[in-house]
Amino acid sequence: MTTQHKQTEVADTKITCITSLIAGGLAGVSVDIILFPLDTLKTRLQSKQGFIKSGGFSNLYKGIFPVFIGSAPTASLFFVTYEGIKNVTQHRIPEKYHSLLHMSAASLAEMVACLIRVPIEVLKQRKQALIFERKDISLKLLYCGYWSTVLRDMPFSLIQFPIWECFKRIWSLNVDRNIFPIESAICGAIAGGISAAITTPLDVIKTRIMLSHRNENASKLKILYVIQNVYKEKGLYGLFAGIGPRVMWITLGGFIFFGTYEGATVIVIEHLLPFSIFTKQPNKCY
Repeated sequence: MTTQHKQTEVADTKITCITSLIAGGLAGVSVDIILFPLDTLKTRLQSKQGFIKSGGFSNLYKGIFPVFIGSAPTASLFFVTYEGIKNVTQHRIPEKYHSLLHMSAASLAEMVACLIRVPIEVLKQRKQALIFERKDISLKLLYCGYWSTVLRDMPFSLIQFPIWECFKRIWSLNVDRNIFPIESAICGAIAGGISAAITTPLDVIKTRIMLSHRNENASKLKILYVIQNVYKEKGLYGLFAGIGPRVMWITLGGFIFFGTYEGATVIVIEHLLPFSIFTKQPNKCY
């Protein structure tokens, strides 16, 4: 690799980080604030104490503050990792393996993003289900759902992002041009809805663990135990509790999220980044 190529790669990586940081943050905040009531309904439907005791249809913005604070850095961290991995490795890997690359990049990005997402989710969901107590909060509790969240989010991303990238590529080939942000948003919405439906049982498990009592026996918080317990209590219906609000939330959220992300990326590259620091647009919708 020549010195010029190395400089170009470094410049492209910097651009990717900057655009992903800004666009990912805007996308995350937009979705979480606009669709928060659907997320609250989903959490209450999945709560062990039941929908009505968890608050029913009242105070649907309960728990919005932690999300408002943590949404932007979580989404930004995800996309900085995801796009960074793609930018550094994609041109080194044959195109036939790009789907595997997208899956791997999304999985690693989820694990990194969960370092911020999990404490935010714990605070948010405990507030949504009306069981938040300051005295209960500890570092152990804030990360009690880390692995169950990773177990939910990694399969979700393994399904969603390759589908999103595939839909974008097919759309682009059909119209014989780079697709517009609105078209990317439609692809993201469909990919998100499919992924949400498939991974709902994992979301139920994650919610149950995050809403557990601080003195709960550690053995009862193991993923397999929780799955068995939910199935014993409510059967298959229990494992798919909240699937309606979840699919609706993520489908609409996918449209808003990916549309905002792609639109913000174009704006950042065209208007906010100095023209001299980049040689190409790294985030065009292919």
